[in-house]
Amino acid sequence: MATLPDLPLDWQEELYKKLHAQPELSMEESETAAEVTRRLDEMGYQTQQIGGGVVGVLTNGDGPTVLARADMDALPVQEDSGLDYASTVDGVMHACGHDFHVTCALGAAQAMTEIRDQWQGTYIALFQPGEETAAGARAMVDDGLVDKIPKPDVCLSQHVLPELAGTVMTAPGAVLSAGDSIKVTVPGKGSHGSMPHLGVDPVVTAASIVVRLQSIVSRVIAPGDFGVVTVGSIQAGAKSNIIPDSATLLLNVRTYDESVREKILEAIERIVRGECQASGATDEPTFEYYDRFPLTENDEATNTTVTDALREHFGDDKVTELAPVPASEDFSVIPDAFGVPYCYWGVGGFEEGATPVGNHNPKFAPTIHPTLETGTAALASAALAWLGSREGEGR
Repeated sequence: MATLPDLPLDWQEELYKKLHAQPELSMEESETAAEVTRRLDEMGYQTQQIGGGVVGVLTNGDGPTVLARADMDALPVQEDSGLDYASTVDGVMHACGHDFHVTCALGAAQAMTEIRDQWQGTYIALFQPGEETAAGARAMVDDGLVDKIPKPDVCLSQHVLPELAGTVMTAPGAVLSAGDSIKVTVPGKGSHGSMPHLGVDPVVTAASIVVRLQSIVSRVIAPGDFGVVTVGSIQAGAKSNIIPDSATLLLNVRTYDESVREKILEAIERIVRGECQASGATDEPTFEYYDRFPLTENDEATNTTVTDALREHFGDDKVTELAPVPASEDFSVIPDAFGVPYCYWGVGGFEEGATPVGNHNPKFAPTIHPTLETGTAALASAALAWLGSREGEGR
């Protein structure tokens, strides 16, 4: 197996703190992209910006092609971590670890340049915008990603999770759920609050819809299937004595199976239409689907190769099973566009004895070490499972 240089590389902590202090929202990652491009250029990668993201290609003779992807965007969260390198941007924070992802991916990119004599093929470092809104991977694909870079044989990605630092977690099959957000507009008929009989109250209709939606998981899908239906927002009216013309619900759905996904979405529309009809509304409800994330489902053979490589590098005790996470990602849009297998794994980010803070929390602050070392080595080690033979034979 190839021998990695000492990690983290001396510049990584400084870069991580800089990225954390200067977060950028989804599809606005111009400064981050410029920083990534500059560093990849200095490493000797052939770089180009595609769909708001950055791709660096390092060719080292004939052999397999491996693509390693990191996401770059931050969240609209006001930081409350107490870190001395906390966000300097009001209301914006790297609350999901994407600053770690970028730093580790750049570290792996440099590590691959330092051990060129130990591998053969092509290494692609891809830095994606807009993961949090499910827009970034699609933007890169729509901007011609498939035609602009070499076709990979496999795609790799990872995520910092509230688990023990220094460990990595893998699993075959579904590891992240599909996600759908839906804006539902419930029609009504406005009236004075003292004359409800002259109107159709969408607030009452919306309340009935919320209650009925809770029966989908318990009564529509099979007991052994996984599904989550959340109503995250209800908005209607502006004054206590006015019955409004409409109400708006914001829904979120998570599933691990496409047939279950379809069944839940069908049930949502059926329930909403039924309650609107029962209320006497004359207009039809509307449904706007957005922030739609695909299922992240690891290819079994690819996951086995990655897991073996991680165990060889870190030891069996540092590689554990990744339980399915009911969060969502758009990473798989990229390998699916190429028609190639992929593997996605977790990296622990919290010290032993610490109470982990979940992703998207304003106090989310993984420990820098050994998280940087682990994430950097994990990406490089996984890539070398395919590239780590001078004959290009891989593992």
